[in-house]
Amino acid sequence: MTRFLPLALFLLLLAGCSSGPHIDKRYVSANHDSREQFIVLHYTSTGFEQSVKLLTHGEVSAHYLIDRDPARIYQLVDENRRAWHAGESTWNGRTWLNSSSIGIEMINPGYRLNEDGQRVWYPYADAQIDELIVLLKDIMQRHGLGPDAVVGHSDIAPQRKVDPGPLFPWKRLADAGLIRWPDAASVERAQAVYANGLPDATWFQGELAKFGYDVPRTGLFDEQTRNVIAAFQMRYRQQRYDGQADAETAALLWVLNNSRRS
Repeated sequence: MTRFLPLALFLLLLAGCSSGPHIDKRYVSANHDSREQFIVLHYTSTGFEQSVKLLTHGEVSAHYLIDRDPARIYQLVDENRRAWHAGESTWNGRTWLNSSSIGIEMINPGYRLNEDGQRVWYPYADAQIDELIVLLKDIMQRHGLGPDAVVGHSDIAPQRKVDPGPLFPWKRLADAGLIRWPDAASVERAQAVYANGLPDATWFQGELAKFGYDVPRTGLFDEQTRNVIAAFQMRYRQQRYDGQADAETAALLWVLNNSRRS
């Protein structure tokens, strides 16, 4: 039996070598924060069963999926792993946000086309948004994220995405303290000023960029700029998101950007 002892010692030493380097963790730097800087909200465009299939065995993924009936949160990817939900994207100068964001998909069909070819959007379930708010509060607290961290897919990719759509209740997130919301009285005063003289395209492009959008600096109200304006309006003026620059949109932008500076 003793002749097997050298082999046992050899295997023990080999196991020790394969366990990796010894790392001394007694010193901890104070200069760090979470790798996750943003939370991106999506709708699935399809039902629960198909969404689970696509998000677990397809080419896309998300960290969380929230069903609507019953309202339930499913974690599909660990937060310390990268999920494939954002695609080509930009926000606040950061690009390809898969590496720096947490993706949340919500079961919602998105929209259908009526006989006139117009989009008819589907609302979100109240209980589903209740669950989302609880989840957002938890994620933001754990990662030390502020009110500018929560964005829609349409915000980070306005040239190709429209989710979570104009019926997503951003105001409920604001009321829960999760995102900033413009003061109505300040917007009214600013709108009266801009009604007497609308800023030009260069101003709009600059203010949209300050807010976080990737917007062309052409000095023109071109299609790309109108798409970005529409994405902004879908958050803050959901009754009309036509992508047209007007006094109310200018006022909303100005108030929001100045509230961020104060």
